[in-house]
Amino acid sequence: MSAVLDHHDHAHDDHHDHAPTGWRRWVFATNHKDIGTLYLLFSFTMLMLGGVLALLIRAELFQPGLQLVNPELFNQLTTMHGVIMVFGAIMPAFVGFANWMIPLQIGAADMAFARMNNFSFWLLIPAGLMVAGSFFMPGGAPAAGWTFYAPLTLQMGPSMDAGIFALHIMGASSIMGSINIIVTILNMRAPGMTLMKMPMFCWTWLITAYLLIAVMPVLAGAITMTLTDRHFGTSFFNPAGGGDPVMFQHIFWFFGHPEVYIMILPAFGIISQVVPAFARKKLFGYASMVYATSSIAILSFIVWAHHMFTTGMPVTGQLFFMYATMLIAVPTAVKIFNWIATMWQGSMTFETPMLFAVGFIFVFTIGGFTGLIPAMAPIDIQLQDTYYIVAHFHYVLVAGSLFAMFSGFYYWAPKWTGVMYSETRGKIHFWWSMIAFNVTFFPMHFLGLAGMPRRYADYPMQFADFNAVASVGAFFFGFAQVYFFLFIVVPAMRGKGKKAPQRPWNDADGAGAEGLEWEVPSPAPFHTFATPPKLDATATKIIG
Repeated sequence: MSAVLDHHDHAHDDHHDHAPTGWRRWVFATNHKDIGTLYLLFSFTMLMLGGVLALLIRAELFQPGLQLVNPELFNQLTTMHGVIMVFGAIMPAFVGFANWMIPLQIGAADMAFARMNNFSFWLLIPAGLMVAGSFFMPGGAPAAGWTFYAPLTLQMGPSMDAGIFALHIMGASSIMGSINIIVTILNMRAPGMTLMKMPMFCWTWLITAYLLIAVMPVLAGAITMTLTDRHFGTSFFNPAGGGDPVMFQHIFWFFGHPEVYIMILPAFGIISQVVPAFARKKLFGYASMVYATSSIAILSFIVWAHHMFTTGMPVTGQLFFMYATMLIAVPTAVKIFNWIATMWQGSMTFETPMLFAVGFIFVFTIGGFTGLIPAMAPIDIQLQDTYYIVAHFHYVLVAGSLFAMFSGFYYWAPKWTGVMYSETRGKIHFWWSMIAFNVTFFPMHFLGLAGMPRRYADYPMQFADFNAVASVGAFFFGFAQVYFFLFIVVPAMRGKGKKAPQRPWNDADGAGAEGLEWEVPSPAPFHTFATPPKLDATATKIIG
């Protein structure tokens, strides 16, 4: 029963220092490290599922004409790919990183609410099964796009209701996880660790958690109104009853735009940990990074309608959202310049975490610039709903969120597993992913500029070449992630490899990775910091 003991008991029970064994350890897990592992495994499973749907989409688009799937199934694939990747892969993965690292980084024994932590993870399993199983319901999976736009959602079969229910459950999980993270960070830091001495990863997650609590209820409201329109005779979004489909877009994107930053701010936190470690320097402009992150979060609430420039918005509204969108580029650029300044004249080495971090900065910057272009309303009217938009947000979410996660995995995995991954395999994974990613998504910019609309199962001959290139790249990118799992993750989980030192990234002079997570042995003991550590003035080392 030690698996279900509350973490408050751990400090008093020496014989509970060993990890429990068997299935009970995972089902009843209250240890933040176990729950973090569960989140990461769940998100990788969903990444693979979403990836299979993406490869079906690209296989269909390999050449003109209908090859493999009919247009109805194609729309289901595009919808479910988006839903699974956003809500099933990226968001749970960052919560997994938060669970693993936040208590270690702030010197806490565990998360504040250990049992709620367990509950918020296990809610994801039925939600994930419901989303994946919707393909087998009458009429097939939802096919209204991952944004669930009315009036399409009002015409879908019963799988739409299952999708709405699953999103409610995932939203509840996110809100519980966020409350847990906020309380842990604000109440459980080791004495001496002020807010402005916290690692940047903790800062970005604190701000992300507030964003989640603010916007997940907005999504819940929008999909509940959709549900009542479908079954209870309301007409929020049904024009036949006096409703307005565009109102759904306003409500959805008021959630949806902060959601974009929910998926990228923790990535910024990971990169802000990795770059200083391998540049052997302090992070340049720590305070400005904190203020930039806060500014991004605040500004994210006033840019939502840049997704809606073609809905008949008045010119005044277009101008406001255009300027607000350009404004949010400023704090993002502050972060980019600070990372570059951190690397400037640093004693840099390029192990796999740093390769993914530098790759992230390069490719995410491209994604940022491609986002500034449709921020201009007149240009957006041309680019709206074309493959240019698909290219832009994949540069932000794949090269952004996913590459940052890979960087964080390679950086912290020695501390998690106690063994070093193969550096050669890590570098193969990086270059394979980086090249395949660009081959897949860069041509989509040109397809969009040439006018190819997204979410179409077929296209005329003039788009054939770039689509063929993108499809080949997509398959290579997918296989790179299978390689990552089989040859890097599995050996690490089985403890195969060279034993990891306590500080694997520090050179002979001790320069390199800083922070409390490097003050504990590798692998990190099942219970760490049963009593709060005494910290030095920098709050990065334990003195007692």
